[in-house]
Amino acid sequence: MIEVKNVTKSYGPVEALRGISFHVAAGEIVGLLGPNGAGKTTTIKILTGYLQPDDGDVTINGLDVLTETRAVQAQIGYLPESAPLYPELTVQAYLKMMAALRGVPEEEQVARISEAVYATGLTEHLTRPIGHLSKGFRQRVGLAQAILHHPSLLILDEPTIGLDPTQIVEIRRLIKRLAEHSTILFSTHILSEVEALCDRVIILMNGQIRADARLSELAATSDAILVLNRAPKGVEHALRRLDGVRGVERIKSLDGHPAYRVLGRPGDDVDLCPAIYDLARREDWPLRELRRDVRTLETVFNELAMAA
Repeated sequence: MIEVKNVTKSYGPVEALRGISFHVAAGEIVGLLGPNGAGKTTTIKILTGYLQPDDGDVTINGLDVLTETRAVQAQIGYLPESAPLYPELTVQAYLKMMAALRGVPEEEQVARISEAVYATGLTEHLTRPIGHLSKGFRQRVGLAQAILHHPSLLILDEPTIGLDPTQIVEIRRLIKRLAEHSTILFSTHILSEVEALCDRVIILMNGQIRADARLSELAATSDAILVLNRAPKGVEHALRRLDGVRGVERIKSLDGHPAYRVLGRPGDDVDLCPAIYDLARREDWPLRELRRDVRTLETVFNELAMAA
């Protein structure tokens, strides 16, 4: 659906994108994650044809964004960070205008508007001026205009920014429903947003892709957590001698008991717990807890940020 190859973009001396490459397959929900200024919005503007890259190739569904811009845009539903709404128009009038601008045939407009209104939960607000709606419902209006023309690709830039917790949950549910019919790429700097919606994340930092993987792959680790009732002499030395162990870190446990993170080798998918358990039993260590460590998206993000 999306193919980006070696794309660069600068604003004067500032390099917004530094040769990024990635692809998104049809049917995926992919989060474009990064801190403010990482290049997320620039990437989205290039994908939607609003900006031209300095170098590189971008195709949407096999169409070149630079040379076939109108054809590409006809396949995209786009919700920018600040949706271009007209507060004096009613929801119905605005969606009718957008359907016409999107090239929806007049005889199909009523059906398309009805579908979008039902999908976004705007049925009871059709005759209300947009300026009288809450921010959450204005965001729904923005989503409704983005799906009027049955796009194969939805691109959403910070879709829940500024919403209250209830509105955020509602918009997330809506995005999940929309994913049944469209590929979705959305940008955010909110980690929980990606964890709630995505199977895959692309992490941008300083205009470069620092990670591109499924969440399950990012969380995967061969590290183990060992908690003992007390710390016998030579524990760390004995753990380091185990096969597959590259190091041992003393950590704090919630209940104050001695705890250790046993580090596996990078790239290994070996469960160290059986070997640690056998060692603890042989040495008669007072075992309290032993489990495989789990990395959160926050852990991965912070590791990448510190290495940047």
